[in-house]
Amino acid sequence: MVLERSILVSYEIVRRRALKFGPDYARRLKRKRPNCRDFWHLDEVAVIIAGKKHWLWQAVDQDGYVLDEIVQIRRDTKAAKRLLKRLMKKQVCPPRRLITDKLGSYAAAQRQIMPEVEHRSHKGLNNRAENSHLPFRRRERARQGFRSAGGLQRFVNVFSAVRNLFVPPRSHRSAPATRLHRLNA
Repeated sequence: MVLERSILVSYEIVRRRALKFGPDYARRLKRKRPNCRDFWHLDEVAVIIAGKKHWLWQAVDQDGYVLDEIVQIRRDTKAAKRLLKRLMKKQVCPPRRLITDKLGSYAAAQRQIMPEVEHRSHKGLNNRAENSHLPFRRRERARQGFRSAGGLQRFVNVFSAVRNLFVPPRSHRSAPATRLHRLNA
């Protein structure tokens, strides 16, 4: 359609437009309002960038919506505190329960930042956060990795906001209703 009007479009122009307008679209796409009765599932996943291991820390609520993602070099209490502070700033109110894997950094950060919140750390309870990494991993393979931590952070901010559109609301829906929701999204 664009070529018929004799306008040349290259991949680089599309990439520049995505970098320019992507964050604005991501802000507008955030549709779920925070709730003080939510459960937050926290998890981290290793990402290799230019031969160095980085950690993508991710917070997901009980419905599967990605609340926030942050790329960090460390996997310690300081990094977990940074994620929790950022979440508290964005979500306005603390969750009812925090669910994590067995990493001790989460418990230490939770005791310092939000001691009144119930914390559960169990391998099987955190499947919602573990499964939320799968679409990211598929996309990472398609892109053949990332070149910088900043590029990864920009990518996951937009990618998770767009992906949240395709997560159907959690209820007892039939399979055809879920498919219809995804088609509409």
